Amino acid sequence: MLEKPVFVTQPALPPLEEFTDYLIKIWDNKILTNNGPFHQQFEKELADYLGVKYISVFSNGTLALITALQALRITGEVITTPFSFVATTHSLWWNNIKPVFADIEPDTFNLDPEKVEAAITPQTTAIMPVHVYGNPCNLEALQKIADTYGLKLIYDAAHAFGVNIKGHSVLNFGDLSILSFHATKVFNTVEGGAIVCQDEKTKKRIDYLKNFGFADEVTVIEPGINAKMNEIQAAYGLIQLRMVDDYIQSRKDVADLYRKELKGVSGITFLSDIEDIRHNYSYFPILVDASIYRKTRDELYDMLKRNNIFGRRYFYPLISHFPTYRGLSSSKPSNLPVAESIASKVICLPIYPNLEKDKIKEITRIIKDVTCWS
Repeated sequence: MLEKPVFVTQPALPPLEEFTDYLIKIWDNKILTNNGPFHQQFEKELADYLGVKYISVFSNGTLALITALQALRITGEVITTPFSFVATTHSLWWNNIKPVFADIEPDTFNLDPEKVEAAITPQTTAIMPVHVYGNPCNLEALQKIADTYGLKLIYDAAHAFGVNIKGHSVLNFGDLSILSFHATKVFNTVEGGAIVCQDEKTKKRIDYLKNFGFADEVTVIEPGINAKMNEIQAAYGLIQLRMVDDYIQSRKDVADLYRKELKGVSGITFLSDIEDIRHNYSYFPILVDASIYRKTRDELYDMLKRNNIFGRRYFYPLISHFPTYRGLSSSKPSNLPVAESIASKVICLPIYPNLEKDKIKEITRIIKDVTCWS
C-alpha cells in the first residue's frame, strides 16, 4: 500500500513567489474586480493562447454554462449527454429548459450524432454536447444536424482546454464553447471558466449578462447575474498560461506510461490518441470488462482504495440516474445502452503533472496482479 494517498488529480500550482508579485500589484492598484487590468489582460492573452477571437472569463464554469444559454435565449428542449458532470444538465434545469438525453458513441464516449438526430422534436432548440475527457465530438456531423434543423450548438468544453484539430482550436466550432478552470482541470484559476463565442456582438451580450446586465453606469439592459472573474483569479491565470504547455506534456508522459504498463492486460481497455488531435490528457479512463478481467469495476475500484489510490468512476452514475432527471422519458436505460455500459465499467486513474513513475507503476501493478489480491 502506498504510504500517502494518491488522488485522481492534484492541482498544478504556479510558483508562489510569482503569484506574490501579482498580489503586490493588486494591493497597489486596489482594484479587486469589475473588469480590472488583470482581467482584461487575461482575456487577451487567453484568447491568443487558445487561438480564438472572442472570450469572456467567468468566476466559474457553471455560471458560464448558465449564462451561455441565456445569451442565446435558449428555451424548450436541449439534447445533451447523460455521460458528464452534473453541471452540464443543471445549467439547463436552472434556465427552465428540459434536458433530453441521447446515447453516446462506444469509442469516444461523446454524443452519438445519429441518436441526437433521432431525439429531435418540434420543441428542440439546441444541442449541448460535451468533449468528454477532452476528446473532440464529431464536429462535422453535429454541425450538419444543427444547420439542417435550425438548432443552436453549444459545446460544454470543460475538459477541452488547449485541444486542437489539425492546428485549429476545438473551441472555434459551434455557436458557443464553455470552459472550466476549476482546480481539477488541466488549466486552473482555482475556480473559473469562460465562454468562447464567434462574434463581437455576442461577446458584448455575454459581458452584460455576467455583470448584472449593466451596459454603463446608469443603464441595465436586462436581468444579468454576477459571474465576473476577480483580479486574483485573473492574475493566477496569467501565470498558469506560461506553464500550461509543460503541464500538458507532463500529463502526456503519465498517460504514455499507463498505456505502456497496461497494454495487453486482459479485460482492461483504454482510449488511444486520435490522429491530428493535440490532446490535453485531462483524464486517463480505463474500462473494466468483468467477464474477461475476472473482477468487476467496483472490485478494482475498492482494491485501489485499500491501497491508498483514489481513482474516480467518471461518470457514474449517469446524470439520468439522479432523482432530478430519472423521471424524464429520455432517462430510461433502454434509451441509453452504450452510456449505461460505459458508466458501469469506467475508472479514471490518477493523472497530474508531477505524478511520480513509481506510483504509476504501483497503480498498474495492482491492476495487473489481480490474482494476488487478498
